[in-house]
Amino acid sequence: MRIVFFCHSLLSDWNHGNAHFLRGVVTELALRGHDVRVFEPADAWSLRNLLAEPRGEAVLEEVRHVYPRVRPEQYVLESLDLDRALEGAHLVVVHEWSAPELVRRLGERRKAGAAFRLLFHDTHHRGVSAREEMARYELTHYDGVLAFGDILRRLYLEQGWARRAWTWHEAADTRVFHPRPEVEPEADVVWIGNWGDEERTAELHEFLLRPVRALGLKARVHGVRYPADAREALAAAGLAYAGWLPNHRVPEAFARARVTLHVPRRPYATSLPGIPTIRPFEALACGIPLVSAPWEDAEGLFTPGSDYLVADTGARMRSHLRALLADADLRRALAEHGRRTVLARHTCAHRVDELLRIHASLAPHATEAGPMPRGRVTA
Repeated sequence: MRIVFFCHSLLSDWNHGNAHFLRGVVTELALRGHDVRVFEPADAWSLRNLLAEPRGEAVLEEVRHVYPRVRPEQYVLESLDLDRALEGAHLVVVHEWSAPELVRRLGERRKAGAAFRLLFHDTHHRGVSAREEMARYELTHYDGVLAFGDILRRLYLEQGWARRAWTWHEAADTRVFHPRPEVEPEADVVWIGNWGDEERTAELHEFLLRPVRALGLKARVHGVRYPADAREALAAAGLAYAGWLPNHRVPEAFARARVTLHVPRRPYATSLPGIPTIRPFEALACGIPLVSAPWEDAEGLFTPGSDYLVADTGARMRSHLRALLADADLRRALAEHGRRTVLARHTCAHRVDELLRIHASLAPHATEAGPMPRGRVTA
């Protein structure tokens, strides 16, 4: 089967977490024998920022080596030849960071009778934080929406943005994200994430900076968009700021620490319960103990307390970190349970199974003869 993806970038994950999951999905599909084509804009802001990093070109070569089956074709929207891009396609998946003009043009092809099935893929909080932006996307002629949480799936249906939608959570690419037992831990805590946009500044102070400072831990932070005052706050709390880390190097960074944290952005903690974003999947796949700031696992993806610990206050975060760092057996039990859960339910292979079932359900009689029933796939 020929499957075509349109996305912002798979070459770069610089401040672009959507690349993590899609790289794994494309790889899994290709290994199963599907003909997969990926298109991304030549001027993608994430790729520009990656290339501006020290050794950016070398990092790009690393990405191509780690993901040999991910070979995006770059395009300029004004000159994109859709006839060539869509030739022979059975399924087309369009990510929500694509230009509204491209989304519209693809929908028009479907309206005109193109044989492929057309799905829109949403992995962001803009559905609740910037609804006017999402309303710009013309999805009338799409066969449905893949939403990375059930609350977002329901939102598409309730707002009338789509006639059919499925819950399609992100997951870990376990070919890349797995334990590295040969690496010796050298830090107590590692946190990987971006400061960014004041969406979790207060939470980072409460759940990361203050606990690390109070316990006197050795901690390292990776990420981008840290203004001067954020870097000063990290230094004052005793955390080493190590800048951007390409995502394929994250498993080694996890292996060099004893514990990691999850501090969700406020929209996910308050408005989109049930959506953990990609980092917890990847951390648990790597077999590192995880302590999370509050988020509601409304869809039962994990078992809090067994897969990871939850800290509802900064004081509870300090307590959890103190206990984990003092007890190697506790760290091991938590890490092993979390990894088993990911391997059983939350790998890119599981999500590819779900995607192929969705495509199989979209037989011509189900999509071209009047209104479509609502759909859902859960993890």
